Amino acid sequence: MTTPTDDLTRILGYVDAADHDGDELTELAADVYTTPFWTAPFCATVIRAAEATGAFAAHPDDPVPGHEVSLAVISPRLFDAVQDDVGRRLWPRLRRVWPYVDYHGLRDAFVITYRPGGQDALRIHHDVAQVSISIRLNDDYTGAELEFPRQGVSNAGVAVGRALIWPSLVTHPHRSAPITSGVKYSLTIWCEVPSF
Repeated sequence: MTTPTDDLTRILGYVDAADHDGDELTELAADVYTTPFWTAPFCATVIRAAEATGAFAAHPDDPVPGHEVSLAVISPRLFDAVQDDVGRRLWPRLRRVWPYVDYHGLRDAFVITYRPGGQDALRIHHDVAQVSISIRLNDDYTGAELEFPRQGVSNAGVAVGRALIWPSLVTHPHRSAPITSGVKYSLTIWCEVPSF
């Protein structure tokens, strides 16, 4: 049984987070990739930590508001660890397919949740980021697939802990379909747009 102390150690130390099952980058559709990122136990820890904050909220000034909590609210150390991990492990993989993309850190990283009777979907939109990443944190729900209508693909077959990655602006509008049962948790990461 996992204790709160175990969770705290895991979150603050980024312990057992990285999925080291390889560095392959699989293209699901035009410029939509998946690659190993987190372990399933670490994903479960992040869900518990997000729920423990009691800070899930929709921000009224957000044009596409979601029921979410920032990793920086859960733990600034967790946010920093994810920012470092994306630059160290994911970015070299992305440069194999997008050789001119430079890493400028994270604009934001947050856990978003969907549940019947609450926020159950997210309308079609673009993210304001250079690159977007979505990590499914659990799979004990139905519906709520992350869909890319233009590319004709969703995250339905993407395993818990794997990163789904795409360019954020213009070409990859996406939405979350309605959830039909259970509660969905996912991590959204927005990589900073370079300033010129």
